[in-house]
Amino acid sequence: MWPCSRALQPPLLRRLTAVWCAGLLLLVAQFTVAASGVQEGRYDDALRQFFPSATRFAAEAEGRPIRVAYQLNEVIGYALVSNDHVDLKGFSGERINLLIGMDTKGSLQGLQILHHHEPIFLHGLGPEPLLQFVDQYRGHRLSERIIIDGKADSSASDSNVYFDGITKATVSVMVINDTIISAAREVARQVIADFAQVAAVRIRQDNFTPMGWPQLLEQGLVQRLIISPRQLQQALPGTDLASESSTAGSDEAVLTLYLLYLNPPLVGRNFLGDSDYQRLLQKLEPGEHAIALFSTGLYDYLGEEFRPGTAPARVSLSQQSLPIGIRDLNFFHITEPRLSSDVPFSDNLRLFRIRPQAGFNPSAPTQLTLTINVRKNHLSSVSATFSDTHSLPATLFEVVEQARSSWRDKPWIKLWMGRLPEIAILLAGLALLTLLFIRQQALITPAPRFFRIRHGFLAFTLLFIGFHAQGQLSVVNIYPLLLALQKDFDLSVYLLDPVILILWLYVLVTLLLWGRGLFCGWLCPFGVMQEWTALLAQRLRIRQWRIPERLHQRLLWVKYLLLAGLLGTALVSITAAEKAAEVEPFKTAVTLGFVREWPFVVYALLLLGAGLFVHKFYCRYLCPLGAFLALAGKLHRFEWLQRRSECGSPCQLCRRRCGIQAIAPGGDIDYNECIQCLECVVILEDANQCAPQRSATKRAQSANQVKTAEYVQP
Repeated sequence: MWPCSRALQPPLLRRLTAVWCAGLLLLVAQFTVAASGVQEGRYDDALRQFFPSATRFAAEAEGRPIRVAYQLNEVIGYALVSNDHVDLKGFSGERINLLIGMDTKGSLQGLQILHHHEPIFLHGLGPEPLLQFVDQYRGHRLSERIIIDGKADSSASDSNVYFDGITKATVSVMVINDTIISAAREVARQVIADFAQVAAVRIRQDNFTPMGWPQLLEQGLVQRLIISPRQLQQALPGTDLASESSTAGSDEAVLTLYLLYLNPPLVGRNFLGDSDYQRLLQKLEPGEHAIALFSTGLYDYLGEEFRPGTAPARVSLSQQSLPIGIRDLNFFHITEPRLSSDVPFSDNLRLFRIRPQAGFNPSAPTQLTLTINVRKNHLSSVSATFSDTHSLPATLFEVVEQARSSWRDKPWIKLWMGRLPEIAILLAGLALLTLLFIRQQALITPAPRFFRIRHGFLAFTLLFIGFHAQGQLSVVNIYPLLLALQKDFDLSVYLLDPVILILWLYVLVTLLLWGRGLFCGWLCPFGVMQEWTALLAQRLRIRQWRIPERLHQRLLWVKYLLLAGLLGTALVSITAAEKAAEVEPFKTAVTLGFVREWPFVVYALLLLGAGLFVHKFYCRYLCPLGAFLALAGKLHRFEWLQRRSECGSPCQLCRRRCGIQAIAPGGDIDYNECIQCLECVVILEDANQCAPQRSATKRAQSANQVKTAEYVQP
């Protein structure tokens, strides 16, 4: 008898379960506190390393999530946190957050990992390879094309930059690269003129016809925000401004704000005149835009607090919900405006500059917003916002042909294209496995041939799928799906690893057809290690223990408890769940090939060593992934493994031969535990092994002998 068969009674099992859950809760609390340790004050220490000559750091003037590095009063660089600018998820389903510093020319001055959940670095390779990879970006410009794990072409003037990747962390490396480049370039477009986004249109300089103010209005070349007395009274009831507006007719405008885009000669020359228009063009830097703003009526859009050279507080521009920064050009501080007499001139006429990095597209709809803030009484004030969206005529512009973003540029597409040979071999292997299962009756006999076919495929699983293609499925792959239940589902997390995605899709389909056994018995690399460990025990004549049926049924619940604990932990803290997932030895044995810290290696070897005495010990009793697949496999449609009426009564040969004890005493197969090794089918088809076949053969031989004797009897 198994020595612990009496010890593991239900009360003790309940105590062990309680201890396990309490340990998990303690682990969750510990890592939840640790995960909140990143403080804003730590950034300045890193920024001093990025910019040693900086004398101070300050927030960006326009309120964007950017830190500015100054040397006295000169801007020498910018810093940003990647999570403020991009939303690219890593292999774990969480974003990789970095602090990035760059100078005013767009060269990266330093990077620091603030937070990540990539399991390959947290619990596998360690932080050093990640730090070494990120350090390669220092000193490189954002305009450079960076290629990971590529080789320079020595026969040509290759202007690309080649970085060393990290073996076994391809997905994480690609996400880190895209996070750094995307976040830094987004900020560079806002603060560095060289990286300003080029508009998709060009102004037509040849489009000019003399026009007066009425024609400019008629042609739609002037944007107007008109506020009627009725609108004002509805928005600001009980204010002095509303009372003043009530004296006007209900349909007459009491406030009109005008906006003109001055770069096109059709607008700028006709509004400013030739002299001021040419002076304006000389004042603008390449890629900059100019607009004119003025208002008529009861309310001044500038306000008393406005100062020349600054942005107006009461008026704003936006495109596609993104703010467009404007700043006063102080254009008329020397000369007075010389406008035609038909322009409704106001002394609040101002010209404003839009810098290239603002991403302003003059041909796109532009929203003009005015905020009116007035005092209701000596204790309180009220405000109202009015907006107008306007598009300029297309005749002002000509389309600039730009290289369209190709579908090949998507990160997951690049990963798939780079792994096409592996994908092709994997698909061929899965097609062969499907054929084996469909044509199993033809391949089962003779038994030696089937043994060679099966173990040949197991070698393919371990060497190619496991060690080479890194296709060991894990319970960690389920965590992003749990996060998707709390947030929007994002398929891109799974697209980042084609081998893992293809295997999961194949496993999910076969789960519905045949149950969990196709993966556990044929496609799990660590499962292959366990099976070959059992073969080694057979060669070494080590007798394997057969667990008593009652204890065996109780031990089967352990893996379900582990699965429940891991999934519950993942809903609270993904970091803690990833650490707790070390109950799986897959990363140590397969992903890292036993090249890891000694406690993890010892743990994996102990589990394999247990397989010398208990067939597939880990797979049967401890594997949370197997528990998940068993639960999902309950939906399988076919129970197709061949059985005979004599199976279980009286014949017990298959049951005794089944190493994982998936055949009940009555002869039925437990598909929740069966790994579909097909060895029982081999026995049924072998006339020398199957007891009913042997009995039938003997009866037939006896009958033939009787007939022969009767025939030869004189």
